[in-house]
Amino acid sequence: MLQLHDLHVGYGNLEVLKGVSLDVQAGEIVTLIGSNGAGKTTTLTAISGLLRPRRGQIIFDGRDITRVAPHEIVRRGLVHCPEGRQIFTRLTVAENLRLAAGHRRDRQAVARDMERVFNLFPILNERQQLLAGMLSGGEQQMLALGRAIMSAPRLLLLDEPSLGLAPLVVERIFQVIAELRRQGVTILLVEQNAWYALQFADRAYVLETGAITLSAPTPMLRNDPRVRAAYLGA
Repeated sequence: MLQLHDLHVGYGNLEVLKGVSLDVQAGEIVTLIGSNGAGKTTTLTAISGLLRPRRGQIIFDGRDITRVAPHEIVRRGLVHCPEGRQIFTRLTVAENLRLAAGHRRDRQAVARDMERVFNLFPILNERQQLLAGMLSGGEQQMLALGRAIMSAPRLLLLDEPSLGLAPLVVERIFQVIAELRRQGVTILLVEQNAWYALQFADRAYVLETGAITLSAPTPMLRNDPRVRAAYLGA
């Protein structure tokens, strides 16, 4: 469903991604792990069209999207849930969710997805008319994920969904990620909690200083001494 070929991305004179190649098959959860500054967020930002690669190619569902505008990428079903939530704090929960579906024309499908979000996160149903800025950090992350769902993703880019959250909230977020995969959403996950990421994903790539250094099914990486020493504290 997604292929990156020799992707080079940078900011000014700084080259962040140095020839990244990876693939995500339909129905998979694939995780990208690495230390801070390795280029994980830059990878997702380039895929979603917010950063233009200097070189390389991004293929989504068999079509080249390397130079496609971000809003068109969303229309094609590739949706980015960014790090830091980035919700609209002065809009209500319901307004945030409806805004994410603004490009969709099938109102019945939008209503079904709204119900789907409220089934996954009942607290958002209770908070529909509350300003998003008044939600707790965990509730804001639920809203960010719910907003991504309202954009009707076929492939969802998730950037640090557990960042700064309490353990019980993290567990709920990952339960929802697993449920989305069961519902047919393919997921590329960037996650600082490598233990969770390697438990939930099918395959993983390790990104170090802008280059892929390891890739394998997650059971193999969980037992790799390099990964255990660097990311699992073992």
